[in-house]
Amino acid sequence: MNAPPRTGWRRLLPRTLGARLILILFTGLLLAHALSFALLFSERYVAARSMMLTNMDQDVAVSVALLERLSPAERVRWAPRLERRTYRYLLGPAHPGVPLTSDRAREVTALIDRSLNHRYRLRARTVSTSPERFEVELSLADGQPLTIEVTPSVMPIARWLPVVLAVQLALLLLCAWLAVRLATRPLVQLADAVERLDPARAHPPLPREGPVEVVKAAIAFNAMQARIGHYLAERLQILASISHDLQTPITRMKLRLEAMEEGADRDRLIGDLEQLQQLVREGIAYARSTHGATGPAVRLDLHALLDSVVCDYQDAGKPVTLGECARASLSTRPPTLRRIVENLIDNAVKYGGGAEVGVRQLDDGRVAVDVCDRGPGIPEHEMQAVLQPFYRLESSRNRDTGGTGLGLAIAHQLAATLDGELVLANRSGGGLRATLLLPVATE
Repeated sequence: MNAPPRTGWRRLLPRTLGARLILILFTGLLLAHALSFALLFSERYVAARSMMLTNMDQDVAVSVALLERLSPAERVRWAPRLERRTYRYLLGPAHPGVPLTSDRAREVTALIDRSLNHRYRLRARTVSTSPERFEVELSLADGQPLTIEVTPSVMPIARWLPVVLAVQLALLLLCAWLAVRLATRPLVQLADAVERLDPARAHPPLPREGPVEVVKAAIAFNAMQARIGHYLAERLQILASISHDLQTPITRMKLRLEAMEEGADRDRLIGDLEQLQQLVREGIAYARSTHGATGPAVRLDLHALLDSVVCDYQDAGKPVTLGECARASLSTRPPTLRRIVENLIDNAVKYGGGAEVGVRQLDDGRVAVDVCDRGPGIPEHEMQAVLQPFYRLESSRNRDTGGTGLGLAIAHQLAATLDGELVLANRSGGGLRATLLLPVATE
């Protein structure tokens, strides 16, 4: 059954429950890692800022005092040694810039002024805003300008940290996938069991294992499958019993009519009884077809079986021929297979005036038994309906052309008992092709 089209944001969601659960878990893990990253960066920023201010408070006073005592030539050699990760000392005037633009720059400038005991006139300016860089200029005792260039930055992240976090995320996603698979596997098994549900055939019950909810669902499904099978068996038993019990009075009525004087009314009544008797026989055959695949399977030559069936029809004067027939040997139940082919041939002869039987070997390994005719065919919208019991294409229900509506239904039911499939299709140029698809090895 096709699912209704999804609209809006629902179109972005995966179609399977497992994929949706994985998406939810992955999104949660991603948000959790993003929060961890944010907290990490925030902590590192606070730590780096505190470390920078603490170091500057102790380092600037010592460095400026040292440069004051050195000669200009020695200052050139010592200035690079005093450099730190976030600030350095330049022997020269500051670069052109604008007044300080950030609170952090003003706070650092005030810290430098305090560490120098306000002994120097500081000239601070912002040189760059992205990345942030500002300079604080002062003049040493001999008049040489000294510039403290500050470049605040967060402490760099170790190269292995993103790799570790990515590996963690992958491991967590793998665990989530395994958990979702274990959680949804019973649902998949339940869906498969419902799809395979066929009360006419025995299927093993669902295993009652797993979480409590899964066990309850399996118990409920097994009980439902048993009830449906019981109701169907009971219905078919009633149909078979009624059909069987009707045969005796029909036979008595037919014998009494045959003993009457000949006449038009007598012939019409006998014809009605024969039609009723045929309907009863077909009803019994349909009831039995539900459990028609009884007895052990044997390996047979399909060509030999079909040739025997076709010869029987030809001996009876029916226009049935055996066309191209690929050699195929398969394990199946001959009486059931023979009944299916005979029903298809009867249908072709009745509505198409003749039948041609053939065998094809398909690429997927299955064998296709074709029964073709050149009759009127079947409207496309009624292809599946004619496989249902008592469905007739002719509304007149004429005794000569209407049939009982059970021939194709019986063939379809028996095909399922052989693990096969009955497919109907109109032929180009007119007529119907009834194809029985059988697996190569049917146990």
